[in-house]
Amino acid sequence: MTERTAESQVPEDLESERGSRKNGLLGKVSDELAENMKQGWADTERHDLKTIPQAAYTARRRARLSARFPGELLVIPSGNPKVRSNDTDYPFRPSSDYVYLTGDQSQDAVLVLEPGQDGTHRAIAYMLPRSDRESGEFWQDYHGELWDGRRNSLAENEQLLGLPCRDVRTLTGRLAEATGPIRLLRGYDAGVEAALHDKVTAERDGEFRVFLSEMRLVKDEFEIADLRFACEATARGFEDVVRVLGTDEPTLERRIEGTFFLRARIEGNDVGYASICAAGEHATTLHWVRNDGAARPGDLLLLDAGVETNNLYTADVTRTLPVSGRFTPIQRKVYEAVFAAQEAGIAAVKPGAAYRDFHDAAQRTLAEHLVSWGLFGDRSVDEVFALGLQRRWTLAGTGHMIGLDVHDCAKARTELYVDGTLEPGMVLTVEPGMYFQSDDLTVPEEYRGIGVRIEDDILVTADGNENLSADLPRTADEVEAWMARLRG
Repeated sequence: MTERTAESQVPEDLESERGSRKNGLLGKVSDELAENMKQGWADTERHDLKTIPQAAYTARRRARLSARFPGELLVIPSGNPKVRSNDTDYPFRPSSDYVYLTGDQSQDAVLVLEPGQDGTHRAIAYMLPRSDRESGEFWQDYHGELWDGRRNSLAENEQLLGLPCRDVRTLTGRLAEATGPIRLLRGYDAGVEAALHDKVTAERDGEFRVFLSEMRLVKDEFEIADLRFACEATARGFEDVVRVLGTDEPTLERRIEGTFFLRARIEGNDVGYASICAAGEHATTLHWVRNDGAARPGDLLLLDAGVETNNLYTADVTRTLPVSGRFTPIQRKVYEAVFAAQEAGIAAVKPGAAYRDFHDAAQRTLAEHLVSWGLFGDRSVDEVFALGLQRRWTLAGTGHMIGLDVHDCAKARTELYVDGTLEPGMVLTVEPGMYFQSDDLTVPEEYRGIGVRIEDDILVTADGNENLSADLPRTADEVEAWMARLRG
């Protein structure tokens, strides 16, 4: 929450910016101009807004949160913009927990659940109202609406979100008067944290954060539908990339990145994470996001990317593609080993299974292939797997939860997550890989510089699982045929 007050909507420290920045071209605002800017504006208030589709779901989520912490004041900020450079901010992305509980994406907003005597809570969204025109804040404040664009009025937000909305500039006064137990989602709003610094404890807030994370382990119908769309849009982004891949000249990784980004912005809000567009030996670097190389015919392109929907749910999908359109024999050999591991992992995803089962199944399959290729001498598969020796070339875990965050539910207790049991409605990635570094002298030269990962988003269903990203081909033959079809 920004440090603004209801009495002064234009902060004093911005006085010099009311008409100009330091070293800007505009001077002091004349009284005549200030008076002129107050007049002649149409009433743009909207009165016929429909409640957002997820409002019924966010209400149920808030009720569950309320039941867990009866009698306690609960504070969940959306967050503040973050400076990228000087006076330029990064694009704002609200805290996932705030979005989960409201469906709103406003910056500087705070959801407050106020406890009642009956043990339930009253939810109130504290938000910035429309810019005030009488004071000149709407055009003299550098972040007024004439600069940053129209925002909803409090009444409009009440219609959209289905909950009461109040002016966020009054919140610090409300928090100063608060008594009794309070829990705060930390790390998103310095102003709120300062207002509550002597009223909250790290231990209680830590418990609060953990529960918020665990609430999202099982997705509801709205979330599953959004993740399904994210995967469908992501598949179209992968098709876009195949169409720009050159067959007789290099294609810049940045062009690949930009091509997918365009699809993400057309069909959704953004990419859900920094796209990995890793060609050639870059594919052996798991988090290759520099994307400053080129995909050359004969190379493999490892593309790990996901569209984030307008509701902020993200897909997370990887395909490894032969840039020329056909795998070489050694590329196909590695690819088919990874595919077999992914098949084993997906088969292990079902209700009642241990969360770790899909990882173990995929890793054991990779170990079997590595042993069969003679890379461990006379060691057995059991010995290799027990010692984790395959990790020299498989490195990472085989998947994670996805949702509002690409690594969703990250603060959940270990006993409910990686040591837990799969339930219908959970959505996770299955993404085994093999990565042979170009300078790894322990493998034959033909393997060096090859990196392969195949990743899909898997929904746990009542009787097994559903691959939400199944629109994209996975077998080597299917990938080759798909690429040939897209290239005409």
